[in-house]
Amino acid sequence: MSAPGTDPSATMTSGKEVLKRIEYSGEMLVNMGPQHPSTHGVINFLVQTDGEEMTRAIPEVGYLHRSIEKIGERCEYAGFMPYTDRVDYIAAMFANQGWAMACERLFAIEVPKRAEYCRVIACELNRIASHLISVGTMAMDVGAVTPFPYALREREFINDLLEELCGARLTYNYLRIGGVAFDLPDGYSERVLRFVDHFEKVLVEFDRLITQNRIFVERLRGLGVISRALAIDHCLVGPNLRASGVDWDLRRDLPYSAYPDFEFAVPVGTGAVGKTGDAWDRFWVRTREMQESCRIVRQALQKLPEGPVMAKVPRRLKAPEGTDAFSRIESARGDMQYYVVAGPGEMAHRLKIRTGSFNAMGIIEKLSRGIMLADLVALIASLDVVAPEIDR
Repeated sequence: MSAPGTDPSATMTSGKEVLKRIEYSGEMLVNMGPQHPSTHGVINFLVQTDGEEMTRAIPEVGYLHRSIEKIGERCEYAGFMPYTDRVDYIAAMFANQGWAMACERLFAIEVPKRAEYCRVIACELNRIASHLISVGTMAMDVGAVTPFPYALREREFINDLLEELCGARLTYNYLRIGGVAFDLPDGYSERVLRFVDHFEKVLVEFDRLITQNRIFVERLRGLGVISRALAIDHCLVGPNLRASGVDWDLRRDLPYSAYPDFEFAVPVGTGAVGKTGDAWDRFWVRTREMQESCRIVRQALQKLPEGPVMAKVPRRLKAPEGTDAFSRIESARGDMQYYVVAGPGEMAHRLKIRTGSFNAMGIIEKLSRGIMLADLVALIASLDVVAPEIDR
């Protein structure tokens, strides 16, 4: 208990640096986290609130920091691949691919065409699985419990398919520098196509259940509006950027892998039920992206070329010291980037990973001002942040 007339924040031991930024004015300071159910990871929000209305919520990150970039500088290039699964364990295929592409550019390795198609199939299935977690938990966080089991049911079908492909259901370690670990099993294309045909019908049912649900729409419309300019200023990426009306997708605008071979649309927020860039738009964009992922997977299976799934890669991967390489991919949470500088031996001298969730955390403090405390849960859910992507 602090003495009368003193600043209570001075006696708090956690978040001292953050508290210095808050001028105490009699409002409550509440920790939301670091293990709050709605944060879906170990994240804390220091909430300054006057009753139910927030003055602001300041993210406090670092609880899940594992020095994964430094680990990448202490592993051989190929040996770091399993660690990349932990950059974003909800969408690990993309983290695999970003590292593989950076290394392939560093060592001038050309990936076989069939391997590129296998990567696209695996990544787009993983995108659907990741978005199912996002839209399912977002509905549950605002009080709609039923959609979450629906989403998990469909995600389990994808988990079965990915387990059949690489033996894992979460941290896949499927991609390799120069290709992929395994070719598609016998009959795999038919099983994936059956799932895609089934899932496209489920999306229509899911829209009736929650996307267009009147209570859900009223709960999210106009909440956490991010304008086009604000999204660009805060370097938002992926669905969070496109929901604000910015028509940008790396798969189309800076094409990589086999994506130039496919036709697909890029969903963009329009403010259909509220304002462009609100929480509902971010939810809607992810539901439409799942639909487009189904289109891409179907095309990839129909056009799948013959040939090997691994390039001829030297046993010892070495590049001239100081040589660098850079890769960008459109992850489930947007633009994921790897920058690697070669060391003198078979390990990187420097590694930097840039992720979408870290950038999304930077806008929460601004969006939280003046909204209700209960709406912070919906705001965080709409941005689809994942704790390992924030801290690394």
